[in-house]
Amino acid sequence: MKTKYILSIISACLLASCSLDYDPVASYSDVTEGVTADSAQVVFKDKAAVLSHRQTLINLYKNGQEHWYLDMLLLAESHSDNAYAGAPNAETTPFEVNSIEGSNTNLKRDWNGHMGNIAQANKMINNVEEVKDPSLTDAEKQQFKSEAKILRAMIYFDMVRIWGNVPLVTSIAGDITSETITDVYPAYFPPQTDELTLYLQIEEDLLDGLQYAPENNAEDKTQFSKSVARAMLAKVYAEKPLRDYDKVIQYADAVAADGFDLVADFSDLFGVVLTDPGLPPSQENKAIDAKARNTKETIFEAQFFQGNTNWVTWMYGRPLNNWTEAFTWLKWITPSRDLIKAFNSETGDKRYEETVVFYSCDWNVYYPANNYPFMYKCRSAYNSVIKLRYADILLLKAEALIAKGDYSGAAAIINKTRQRAGLSNLPASASASKEAILDAYLKERRLELALEGQRWFDLVRLEKVEEVMNAVYAKDEGRPAQIYPFTSLSYILPIPQDVIDQNPNLVQNPGY
Repeated sequence: MKTKYILSIISACLLASCSLDYDPVASYSDVTEGVTADSAQVVFKDKAAVLSHRQTLINLYKNGQEHWYLDMLLLAESHSDNAYAGAPNAETTPFEVNSIEGSNTNLKRDWNGHMGNIAQANKMINNVEEVKDPSLTDAEKQQFKSEAKILRAMIYFDMVRIWGNVPLVTSIAGDITSETITDVYPAYFPPQTDELTLYLQIEEDLLDGLQYAPENNAEDKTQFSKSVARAMLAKVYAEKPLRDYDKVIQYADAVAADGFDLVADFSDLFGVVLTDPGLPPSQENKAIDAKARNTKETIFEAQFFQGNTNWVTWMYGRPLNNWTEAFTWLKWITPSRDLIKAFNSETGDKRYEETVVFYSCDWNVYYPANNYPFMYKCRSAYNSVIKLRYADILLLKAEALIAKGDYSGAAAIINKTRQRAGLSNLPASASASKEAILDAYLKERRLELALEGQRWFDLVRLEKVEEVMNAVYAKDEGRPAQIYPFTSLSYILPIPQDVIDQNPNLVQNPGY
């Protein structure tokens, strides 16, 4: 990104009497592809350049998984009651004991990753309409811009839920020269924007995206489609700043109308094809492919194949495509005793064996080494990472029905996911009161979406953080001691201190 070069220029000028009276484009620009007749910079010189950048945007969720998947699970699972950090160190342990600070390097990686992705989306949004290549049609320009807006909304949705007030960047800053520094400098160092304004921008991007994004392609769930926008709108309207449960129901129903539904077999979502299904994996029974991709339940997924594999799998446990690879060191996101207890309270829940697996290993940090649980929803290098799936959206509709007083309607939805899991329907007592049905709902989301990066945000959205998290340390003997109690200030995380040091317009979140 340009920012690091701009910082170098500014820092140097603060330390010495240097001149900014020159054009620095040639020395640092990452977007120069040509110039117009009047020497104006061209971002995309032709259709091929646009298509190349579009593919870059599609691949953002395949590449750079650290910030949007690996670290998201650390935050949403290990910072909740679902998991321990797994590999205790200065960067992971604070999430499980609630002692996160702005110096945490994972948070810095996440902030920079998200902001870098926003810059990539903005590059398409702000420049595709200026391309003069006649082979690039207006319809294509509108489609590609809409796709980038959906992507930008997805990124900002994650950011606002993690950090609350963050800078809203919708344009691309120009180059700093002596003539432009006063106008351009604020674009590189923007102040924070309040949560409501951020959510309104997310809503606007998704609604704009709905106009020209492609329809859902049942054979390719890697696209920023209309269905992705509808699913995201259902999630956005469930959050407090824009909460509108009628719209949650509207867009959940719209996703269903697009053809999405629960797959009959839960293992289709996370399973693998083995060389010999009759053998246990330990007997050289290796994964040779994902069991399924592009199911009717997945709305958006990052896909991996032979030659372009999912490296994150060996961060969580045994990669079944290579039984012994990278299994000599501690793994992240160790399922908690409290989560395992929740699964065991529902006898016969088929989701349990798809979520947690037990192996022997060389460490005994949380459990005995000979019977150690591991996260199992990303079990081979060929597994897709599912960013959005219909079960999440369907259950959000149940949440909306609860808020509207339709407890039996919410129970019917919860029963649908329970039946798929091999469980009986909820007892009548579960829908007898709002408190009872809300408890059943939260438990169902916990079991259905366990270790997929949802739990923390569910607790925050429904204001259950203090109730659940301040109690879990006493009943889960495997969890390290709590450092600080959870309060309303815990709902968002600290802004990385390095980022604040670089941008004088940023203010640290309260409580950190």
